[in-house]
Amino acid sequence: MAETKKLALIVHSGTLDKLLSAFILGSTAVTLDFEVHLYFTFWGLTMLKKGEMEKAGLPATYKHMEEQLREKMKEMNYPTPYEMLKRMKASGRMKLYACTPTMEMFGITRDDLIPEVDQLAGAATFLDIAADADITLLI
Repeated sequence: MAETKKLALIVHSGTLDKLLSAFILGSTAVTLDFEVHLYFTFWGLTMLKKGEMEKAGLPATYKHMEEQLREKMKEMNYPTPYEMLKRMKASGRMKLYACTPTMEMFGITRDDLIPEVDQLAGAATFLDIAADADITLLI
């Protein structure tokens, strides 16, 4: 029997393009039966606060394209980032981690976070998880 492949993503940005990149890779990996681990830190962590993911926008360099992107995604019936996250979570193959030092730095509590967060973890915990990943990426 083949060993399950493992993807570890560090999500440190809270912009729409970076969230989409992380969730497209994560969703594809889940579909391919990978075990997926998403670690949200710094500005990425702010997207795990209730209601914040829906507000994610493009960075200043691409802000002029944001409305066009949103319209195209709607036309394509493309799921929102939060919908993508919930689908990954429903697969049972994705674990979601919130960085505890960043939570402290930004004054974020467990109650502020979306219910899909599995674990509050520092860097050492996530490095242990990522140490045996087949693919590890920073987004």
